[in-house]
This record gives sequence, structure tokens and C-alpha cells, in this order.
Amino acid sequence: QVQLVESGGGWVQPGGALRLSCGASGFTFDNYAIGWFRQAPGKERESIACINLVDGPTDYSDIPQGRFTISANSAKNAVYLEMNNLNPEDTAVHYCATDDFLLPFFVAHQPRKYVYWGQGVQVTVSS
Repeated sequence: QVQLVESGGGWVQPGGALRLSCGASGFTFDNYAIGWFRQAPGKERESIACINLVDGPTDYSDIPQGRFTISANSAKNAVYLEMNNLNPEDTAVHYCATDDFLLPFFVAHQPRKYVYWGQGVQVTVSS
């Protein structure tokens, strides 16, 4: 079955950086897209970025503002989210997700479009 496992979260001071990883199994990695999302307490889940694993294009929401980079390593069945210049507003549980279909970017930022989710990893930015 499809499994997604996030790692790499933790605590970082404002201005710091973290690299999140999403390990994927149970499906043909290169046939789909994977998205990164986050959810802060009391807020809705929101999209950060997504990557088309078929041929590599990426797309970002307004959240990163050039601070984050999504990438993939098909040999390791892994997707990464490199986050730089973090601020306290980035504090949230971060999730990766995928679906049974290759989601085009015009819908790939909608959490409700995804069937499979990881358990999430906490990112805390504070001084």
C-alpha cells in the first residue's frame, strides 16, 4: 500500500533552515506528483509546493516567496523541501501527499484532491 513518511522537522531559530524529506513506497514513484502542505494550530491545511515526478516541473504557492525549494530523488523514492530564512509564521505540522492520479498543477495545491498523506512532521520556528 501507499506509504509516505516525513522526516527532518524540528526546532530552528528565525532565519534558520531545515530540509524536510518525504520517503515514498507502495506506488510507481515516477508516475505521479507529490505535494508539500502545512497546517498550523487552528488554521486550514495549506499548500506549499508540488512536484511532477514524471518529468520534474515544480510549482509553488504564495507561501515560500522564494525561500523554499522542492526537489526529488527518484533513485531514493524521496521528495525534499528545502526551507530557508524561516520565520515564526512557518511553524506548523508539515505533510507530504500524493494521489492515485497525476494531479495537474491547477488542482495540485488543493489538499482535498489528495488521497494519501504522511503522518506529518513538526516544524517550530522560535527564538
